[in-house]
Amino acid sequence: MVSAGHDRGQQAMAGRFVGRRIVVTGGSRGLGERVVRLLLTEGAHVATCARRAEPLETLRSSLDSPGALFTRALDVSVPQLLEQFVEDAASALGGLDGVVACAGGARGQGITEATAQDWSATWEMNVGHVARLVATSTPHLRTAGGGSIVVVASVSGWKPSPQAQYGAAKAGQIHMVSSLARELGPEGIRVNAVSPGSMLIPGKRWDRMRQDDPPAFDRFRAEFPGRELVLPEEVADVIAFLLSDQSRGVTGVNLPVDKGQNAPTPGGY
Repeated sequence: MVSAGHDRGQQAMAGRFVGRRIVVTGGSRGLGERVVRLLLTEGAHVATCARRAEPLETLRSSLDSPGALFTRALDVSVPQLLEQFVEDAASALGGLDGVVACAGGARGQGITEATAQDWSATWEMNVGHVARLVATSTPHLRTAGGGSIVVVASVSGWKPSPQAQYGAAKAGQIHMVSSLARELGPEGIRVNAVSPGSMLIPGKRWDRMRQDDPPAFDRFRAEFPGRELVLPEEVADVIAFLLSDQSRGVTGVNLPVDKGQNAPTPGGY
């Protein structure tokens, strides 16, 4: 049963983003989709991109008000495609008030198998994508009088796990956030990172382990004090908080949303 106090809190949060214009990269599935849906529910106009057009169309067709969503299929690691998307999104939305860098990923295996191309691709998907996204968005945020940028990093950015190229890229994102917060702060732009723990997303790695190898999944759950993995909606709530005026005193932080997770992988440290 929902308490009256909780209900009042939910009502107070409703509409936090009415009139706000926000770009979210990687918003067609998983965490990114949760963020997009939450922002739209609370009144934002959102632009999002993903590698494939089909999931974006599925997202759009599921919305009651699809006109509030601007989408484009593109690879954020390809120079100029992301930049043009941001410019076109700002034009379509009438400006920008917030940015969420949710797209990311990794290529390659262990250190002896990973190629130089695996390392550079992983770096570009994460650090390079964030750098170009922020650089292109900043003039629009400046015009709006400031805004909030949230970078989705990972607990793998400081808790060691294979593969090294992914952890190094996520560590780079976390450091970038603290640097950009100081650089852009005088312009009224806040920059923060959210570092999710291992998320239980339907069809993804941990969900497949839960279904295919329950004993292994149960051992992995022991890495969490509460024996429950992180849910994408729990991370989305924190991202929304950092985008909102409720966090106006917060910048330059890396905020873990990991339920106290120990090792990021079943193999431990």
